[in-house]
Amino acid sequence: VQLQASGGGLVQAGGSLRLSCAASGITFSISTLHWYRQAPGKQREWVAHATSYSTTKYADSVQGRFTISRDNARNTVYLQMNSLKPEDTGVYYCNYRRSSTDYWGKGTQVTVSS
Repeated sequence: VQLQASGGGLVQAGGSLRLSCAASGITFSISTLHWYRQAPGKQREWVAHATSYSTTKYADSVQGRFTISRDNARNTVYLQMNSLKPEDTGVYYCNYRRSSTDYWGKGTQVTVSS
């Protein structure tokens, strides 16, 4: 399993970024994919997920600002982040879980300046 996240960067508060995560080694169309993030000095936290039926769910902290989507033809999951806040700063990871095993991508840094 390989997960490659990209699209991070430096943005001012109120701005937008779109993250991508390309997956391989899984049957993408039937898989639930998650986004997590980890701020400096804090534990990794769950951000959002998209199921194989494209059902989505979000953490309260990002509800209404972030949108997760998936393209099964490209084996890619996206995270559109709008109205970014400094507290959204961190490394963003995509995640896939098979049975009791978690697979993580390398992560992409998002920095939101005030």
